Amino acid sequence: MAGNVEMARGLVAIGAGVAMVGASGVGAGQGIAAGRAAEAVGRNPEAESKIRTMMIVGMGIAESAAIYALIVSILLLFVFDVKG
Repeated sequence: MAGNVEMARGLVAIGAGVAMVGASGVGAGQGIAAGRAAEAVGRNPEAESKIRTMMIVGMGIAESAAIYALIVSILLLFVFDVKG
């Protein structure tokens, strides 16, 4: 029975790590978005305010995915209680 509890705790830790994979994708996506926005402003400086606004909205939406991944990870680690 003790082996099952240890395995369940290990699987919870693996699940929390997998849940945080979403955060790495968000970081890469935000970097790409910032680079593309800089390119767009370089090509069309008059549209800077519109480009900046759309970039900030898009990054906010992407960041919410990372926050959801963090919440899932925290819930797995601290709320999911494995009892033997």
